[in-house]
Amino acid sequence: MRPQRRLPRRQRFSGLSFNRMLPNLMTLLGLCIGLSSIRLGLDGRFGAAVLAISVSGVIDGLDGRLARLLKATSRFGAEFDSLADFLCFGVAPALLLYMWSLQPWGAIGFLPPLMFASAMALRLARFNATLDSAPKAAFAYNFFTGVPAPAGAGLALFPLFVGLEASQQNILWVQDLVSYPLFTGTFLVVTALLCVSTLPVWSFKNFKIPTGGILPLLLGVVVFAALIFADPYLAGALAGLAYIVMLPFSLRSYRKLAREAGARRVVVEDEDRQPES
Repeated sequence: MRPQRRLPRRQRFSGLSFNRMLPNLMTLLGLCIGLSSIRLGLDGRFGAAVLAISVSGVIDGLDGRLARLLKATSRFGAEFDSLADFLCFGVAPALLLYMWSLQPWGAIGFLPPLMFASAMALRLARFNATLDSAPKAAFAYNFFTGVPAPAGAGLALFPLFVGLEASQQNILWVQDLVSYPLFTGTFLVVTALLCVSTLPVWSFKNFKIPTGGILPLLLGVVVFAALIFADPYLAGALAGLAYIVMLPFSLRSYRKLAREAGARRVVVEDEDRQPES
């Protein structure tokens, strides 16, 4: 009886799976859209430019969660995401505001964008450095240290959102006010300081919604989504205003949780010091 010949094994393809590449592809897509806002600004299409940065911010909020969902997190992905954030939310908004408002002041007008971009680079470098630091308290994981990059870009663009809405509604005095270089530059510098500050800001990662607040929240999201399609500039301005109002409440919440954690630590230490009977 003749022995059967074994068929050669088919070689397997080597490399990363598409699932592991998908978060980085989304980051790359957001980077391209964010940088395209600079070209739109050079063409004078500031409305399309701010919308491009907004879309890039949405993608930035999804790629990290998608990486954790697919178990595709990596140090390369974290570094790539930080570089993309710096360009999309540090460089692009600063250049847009310079072209829209600050350019008439020349070199002096370029100082606030320079400060904002530098502050964003420092903020992202600090974030990367904390990845290898000692673990924080449990409640601290619900807070960012300083305003995060996408939110910082949204706050920096607040005058531009208001100016575009005022131009659309033909409210010229508001447009002149928010586009005045002193106003725009001051707002940009204050936002830069918030980004590099140690202000605790809600991250909403483990934010718990009371049962009675679920339905109003869903209705609010529906209304805001409709407002985005109906009047995106007004929606961007209101989102920025709501974020500014939220900052003091975030600080108060952090201090309250820190006091409670400190009180629990004192009680545990006292119990450990008690002699055994």
